[in-house]
Amino acid sequence: MERRILGGTGMSVSELALGTMMFGSWGSPDRRAAHTVIGMALDAGINLVDTADIYGEGGTEEIVGEALRGRRDDVVLATKFHGPMGRDPNHRGNSRRWIMRAVEDSLRRLGTDRIDLYQVHGVDPDTDIDETLSALSDLVRAGKVRAIGTSNFPADQLVEARWTAERRGHVHFRSEQPAYSLLSRSVEMHVLPTAQRHGMGVLAWGPLSAGWLSARDATPGKGRTVLEPQRFDLTVPANAAKARAVSRLRELAAEAGMPLTHLALGFVQAHPAVTSVIIGPRTADQLTDLLAGAGRVLDDGILDRIDGIVPPGSDLNPADNHAVRRLLADPARRRRPGPVRGARGTARR
Repeated sequence: MERRILGGTGMSVSELALGTMMFGSWGSPDRRAAHTVIGMALDAGINLVDTADIYGEGGTEEIVGEALRGRRDDVVLATKFHGPMGRDPNHRGNSRRWIMRAVEDSLRRLGTDRIDLYQVHGVDPDTDIDETLSALSDLVRAGKVRAIGTSNFPADQLVEARWTAERRGHVHFRSEQPAYSLLSRSVEMHVLPTAQRHGMGVLAWGPLSAGWLSARDATPGKGRTVLEPQRFDLTVPANAAKARAVSRLRELAAEAGMPLTHLALGFVQAHPAVTSVIIGPRTADQLTDLLAGAGRVLDDGILDRIDGIVPPGSDLNPADNHAVRRLLADPARRRRPGPVRGARGTARR
C-alpha cells in the first residue's frame, strides 16, 4: 500500500487509514470481531488508525488499545477530543482545562504513553484558539502528543489558527480531517486548497457518505446502524437528489467495471490535497472490499462524468457539511439579542 508523509511531520502514513467509529456501542459491540478487523487492516499495510474519545463514549478507544497491544510501535495512532463526555459542560470543548483531562483519559483507554496525532474534533466558538494551541503545544513538548491536527474546521479557522501559532510561538496544526465524498464536495472550494497552501495533510473521512455509496440496492443505510436516520429520509428533497445521483454513479461504476465503493474511494484519492482516506468498515467483508479499492486510479473521462453528476464544490445536501452545521446549530450565535416580548408580541422592558 502506498505511503505518504503527513503534513510535514515526517510520519509516513498509508493511503488508506482505518476509522474506528463503528467499533463499540455506535456500531458493532462485538469486541473480538473489532480486534479481527483491526488486525486484518494492519496486516494489509494500513498503519494509520483513527479514533476519538466520543466514539462509543470512550469504549472505542478501549477496543483500539486492546487490539494494538504488541503492535503499537507499528502504528500511527490518531484520536480526537472536543465532543461531550458527560453532562458537565466542562467535560467538552477546546479549553485547556478539558484538553489536559481529555488527553489523560484517552491515553489510559488506549493503553499507550503517547498519541501520534491529537486532533481537535470541531471548532469551539467559546474558546480562544490561542488557549487551545497553547495547551496542545505543551502536550507536544511534554512528549504525550507527537503532532496536532483539526477535524471539521472551515478554511477561515485553519488560517486563523496558523496565524495565531506563528504570532504566539505555538505548535502548528499539521493536518485537517474533513468529510469528503462524491456527494459532499464543498471542501473543494476552500478547505482543501487552504490545506495545500499551508502544507497540511488531509485525512478525508466519510468517503462512502455514511453508507450512501456502499448500498447494494436503492435503499441507502439499509441493514446498518444509523446514528442520524434523517440523513436517509427520502422524503427530504435533498436526500432524494442524492438518491438520484447515487443511481447515476452506480451506473457509471458498472460501465467502468468496478464496484461503487471503489469509484468512491478512487474519487477521493484523486484529489492532490488528500494524504489518506479514512475507511470505516464494520465487518471483515467490508474491509476486504475496501482494501481492494486501494490505489484505484480514475481517468479524466470518469472524473469529468462525475463532475456532470455532482458539480465540483457542491454538497447535494447542505446538512452533510458538518463544519457549517455545527457552527450554525445555535440560533443565538446569529441573532442579535433584543427585548423580551410578551404573549401579544409587545416589548417588555
